[in-house]
Amino acid sequence: MAVKWNGGHSSSVLCLNVSAEGLVASGAERGELALWDGGGSPVAQLRLPQAEDVTSVVFSARRPSTLYTSHGETISVLDVRSLQEPLERFHGNEEEINCLSVNDTDSFLAAADDSGAIKVVDLESKKVSRSLRHSNICSSVAFRPQRPQSLVSCGLDMQVMLWNLQKARPLWTTNLQECDMEEESPQSAGQFFNPPLAHSLSVASCGNVFGCGAQDGKVRIFRVTGVRFERELEFQAHSLGVSQVLFMPEAYWLLSGGNDGKVLLWDVSSKVGKQQKSPAKSLHRRKAQAAASSRKDGKLNKVASDEHRGVVPKLTIEHGEKVNWLSCAEIKGSRRVLVADQTSSVSAYLLPE
Repeated sequence: MAVKWNGGHSSSVLCLNVSAEGLVASGAERGELALWDGGGSPVAQLRLPQAEDVTSVVFSARRPSTLYTSHGETISVLDVRSLQEPLERFHGNEEEINCLSVNDTDSFLAAADDSGAIKVVDLESKKVSRSLRHSNICSSVAFRPQRPQSLVSCGLDMQVMLWNLQKARPLWTTNLQECDMEEESPQSAGQFFNPPLAHSLSVASCGNVFGCGAQDGKVRIFRVTGVRFERELEFQAHSLGVSQVLFMPEAYWLLSGGNDGKVLLWDVSSKVGKQQKSPAKSLHRRKAQAAASSRKDGKLNKVASDEHRGVVPKLTIEHGEKVNWLSCAEIKGSRRVLVADQTSSVSAYLLPE
């Protein structure tokens, strides 16, 4: 059963984040920002200027009292010890920001927006130091832990990209639809009706493995090796689009939230935990084997899609509302999954040990 956190908002909650000290921040439509203690009581509220939707909130890794928030095309920097007028504002983006990420040295902040741009702000000089680009809306961006110059992004152009801040071009790009068609899965025909528009990214604590959730209901797990990444795993997670993915602090436990109103917990450690000598070669070998076995009787069998039939959720939460954002908090010694949806409350679910 969910515990509902009420009283912080009057409109739909769009985003969540938890500080290193356990303070929860939530952003909602019409400029509403709230801070919550671990018990689910609102401790501070603020309405940001112009009442633009608060689309992303992220705490500084080094300074837990600093909160970055995006509303419209603006990033506001707030001090949560005294939630008042923003300390600073950055205006690098030209269209609405969808996602913020700050690296773990607190030196760069990335903001992905509706124009497809990712503006990278140097937090020391307070200036945009890099402008990276997708060809359509950039929905999610994430710095890789322990690699402050490296980030991944995804968008509604179906592209997943790996970047290094020293270069303006992506180091590596994968088109999710082209990958699906290469594998000749029986669902390829359906891809045209439900293309894998990429909605959300999360990088595991190791920094080398990341997950991507897309409109086709699938979660894809990639491993970064040097300046490229390879798909290690793909599974049908939701019956509708995957709006959110979140790697937990433990290695390779992943939460996914969908437009089907479900929140699922996956353990992908047995699939990605073992470092392979060459992910590239093993992936091509798997593809070749799948293609060979599927053509034996002259027609395609469901090899590619059933390759990972063993991936089943460890926990299913029937949340019932389309998921806007997922977060995870340690509260009173227990782990809780926090869910933002179309309502004005935050739902907290206790995770079994």
